Amino acid sequence: MGNNRTIMQYFEWYYPDNCTLWFKLKKDAQNLRNLGINMVWLPPAYKGAGGIHDVGYGVYDLYDLGEFDQKGTVPTKYGLKDQYLEAIDTLHRNDISVLADVVFNQKMGADETEEVIAQEAYMDNRNICASDPYPIVAWSKFNFYGRGNKYSDFKWNWTHFHGIDWDERQRKKAIYKFYGKNWDKDVDTENGNFDYLMGADVDLNNVDVVEELERWGKWYLDYCQLDGFRLDAIKHMREGFFKNWIDKMENSTEKDLYFIGEYWNGNRDVLQNYINNCEKNISLFDVPLHYNLFYASNSNGNYDMRKIFDGTLVQISPENAVTFVDNHDTQYGQSLQSEIQEWFKPLAYALILLRKDGVPCVFFGDYYGRNGENESTIRGKLTNLMQARKLYAYGEQVDYFDDEHVIAWVRQGDKEHKDSGLVAIMSDNAGGSKEINVGPNLANCVLKDITGNMTENVYVDKDGNGIFYCDGGSVSVWVRI
Repeated sequence: MGNNRTIMQYFEWYYPDNCTLWFKLKKDAQNLRNLGINMVWLPPAYKGAGGIHDVGYGVYDLYDLGEFDQKGTVPTKYGLKDQYLEAIDTLHRNDISVLADVVFNQKMGADETEEVIAQEAYMDNRNICASDPYPIVAWSKFNFYGRGNKYSDFKWNWTHFHGIDWDERQRKKAIYKFYGKNWDKDVDTENGNFDYLMGADVDLNNVDVVEELERWGKWYLDYCQLDGFRLDAIKHMREGFFKNWIDKMENSTEKDLYFIGEYWNGNRDVLQNYINNCEKNISLFDVPLHYNLFYASNSNGNYDMRKIFDGTLVQISPENAVTFVDNHDTQYGQSLQSEIQEWFKPLAYALILLRKDGVPCVFFGDYYGRNGENESTIRGKLTNLMQARKLYAYGEQVDYFDDEHVIAWVRQGDKEHKDSGLVAIMSDNAGGSKEINVGPNLANCVLKDITGNMTENVYVDKDGNGIFYCDGGSVSVWVRI
């Protein structure tokens, strides 16, 4: 008897720089299992240019998992290599799969400079050069002196990159495309061509680079006994690269690996096209749904809740959609800032956790709080919803999306999960009620609201009919007593 697949993103941007996350995770594994989490997405575990202050996306050395004295530290922001491996092992012993974050688009914190001929590109259209070619001094040599040749003797230089954003000679920031190089064509078309994002932009047309990244992937997968990957910033990278990389990873293991890509685009057709081009071997985060939730949370109770799934990936490709409410990039102060209003978060989580379509991803910051000391105000509500997913959210789904402000759905339950089945009803406005047929499994039963928002029980007649309620701006989840 399997539980619903449920992911937790086990970090947030402002987690303290105290090298304790792996230790916390190891202690927390049993709790995660009890909550119904069976897959954990971990932050980038390798050494970043910012040392212990690096969240992990300013990648310096992919092979340094908190083992070598580099960038002023042995541990990463999250801890030491052995602590990382122990945490993974503990998760596995609790039947929780591990997804590692893969950041290939850029490298930062080079060890030495080189003189390179380059041209400036316009910020808003990288296809057009803003200068003639001239020599710049680029931070583009990565020698990894602290690691030496352990695990890999590959050293990076300017030939392994398309361009960079800093000329040390002029002390000038711009987008510099190395002369003779071309941005990848099959990337997102924002800014004309969105190959360049930050740092030293990795050249995925370079055969040596592709071979090294495949070598690293196989090493990482085997060395850490991983179960899959979360792939960062894929819209900035040549589309065919990850299709081939995924194939190589799958062919190197007996495991059934799971891949989630971060393609930040609000147009689901763009996302669907990427999935199709990867032969549906990859799932993508449902960015359009995140924005629907964001707009609903900021509409002062005037959002048409019947349309909450309109234009979303989960609506047209449920088997390849990872649904989420917020993540480290949407937090306040970050580049994609679009945090869901606190009042709406229980509704948003109900919409991803209690439905049959998509794989939901719970955000660390929502469950544990932010900045290390700010306790989550919705943790109790979120715990109830996660428990409801684990225990009750099974069987056929019948939607009651027939009112602009009060929507509901039934999960009718199945025989494999004892006492399963539920009714979820929510309102972004004044609250209300619906007459709902719960199906044969829950017929002739008494149901209670496990959120605690409604204290009166609901009696369902022998035909499965009952009247269910929710308060204004809240969600109620009704299950068998």
